[in-house]
Amino acid sequence: MIEIKDFSKSYGDFLAVNHLNLHIQKGEIFGFIGPNGAGKSTTIRFLATLLKASQGEGFIGGFSVTKQPLEVRRTIGYMPDSFGVYEGMRVWEFLDFFSVAYQISQTRRKQVLSDVLELLDLTHKRDDYVSGLSRGMKQRLCLAKTLVHDPPVLILDEPASGLDPRARLEIKALLKELQSMGKTILISSHILSELADCCSSIGIIERGQLLMAGPIQEIYDRIQDHRQIHMKILEGMDRAIRLLQNHSNTLDIQPFEDRILLRFSGSDDDLSALLESLLLEKVRVLEFSEKEPTLEEVFMQVTKGLVS
Repeated sequence: MIEIKDFSKSYGDFLAVNHLNLHIQKGEIFGFIGPNGAGKSTTIRFLATLLKASQGEGFIGGFSVTKQPLEVRRTIGYMPDSFGVYEGMRVWEFLDFFSVAYQISQTRRKQVLSDVLELLDLTHKRDDYVSGLSRGMKQRLCLAKTLVHDPPVLILDEPASGLDPRARLEIKALLKELQSMGKTILISSHILSELADCCSSIGIIERGQLLMAGPIQEIYDRIQDHRQIHMKILEGMDRAIRLLQNHSNTLDIQPFEDRILLRFSGSDDDLSALLESLLLEKVRVLEFSEKEPTLEEVFMQVTKGLVS
């Protein structure tokens, strides 16, 4: 649905993005991860047809970003990292204005506005002035604006920036609902915890280079040199520690009162056999689970070689 081929962007001698290649499947929520200045917004503005490439090409829904910009604009809903709203308008007037801009007929506009207001939970704000909305509501309104022409692709640059924790959770729930409606979503953020539980795939960019991209679980598997296993022991802690110390796949053991944190190098079969061995030794195990790395840990591991 979204494809970038060998995209580069230079500003004089400064190379903002360097030969970036990326493919995002239809129906994905793709998290574009990197610190401020990494090249996220430059790439997104290129996809939104707002920035010319120094080199390379992009395709959205089969349309060329460089050769078919009008078709691309009809295909996407774009929400920039900083957006303007017309404070003197009422909510419905603001959305109606963009409906006209997208050439939605007068006979359809009433239903379109009703649908997006309901989807974004803004129906009760329909006749309020934009100037009276909270930041979270303005964020919702801007997202509603990107949906009036029912685009199959959404490109959202830092959509939760500046929101309180409740509003962030509401935005994430909304993204999942939009995905269930068949939308393909590219969302950028430098706050990694925002993306951990709503994205199906991620791309990690640093200093203009795409370092890694793919399904989250696949990336976890690629960077991990060990597994972290958490255990809670009801009885037999000493027996558990002795068994773990003598196991060939044990890398490190950290006991804490009734708990054990184990660094383990084995497969799923090895892990299953380990649990069976503990039970045979009459160790009473209440919890036995694998801890997935956080996106912060993934990012630090992937970008470790670039830190000067």
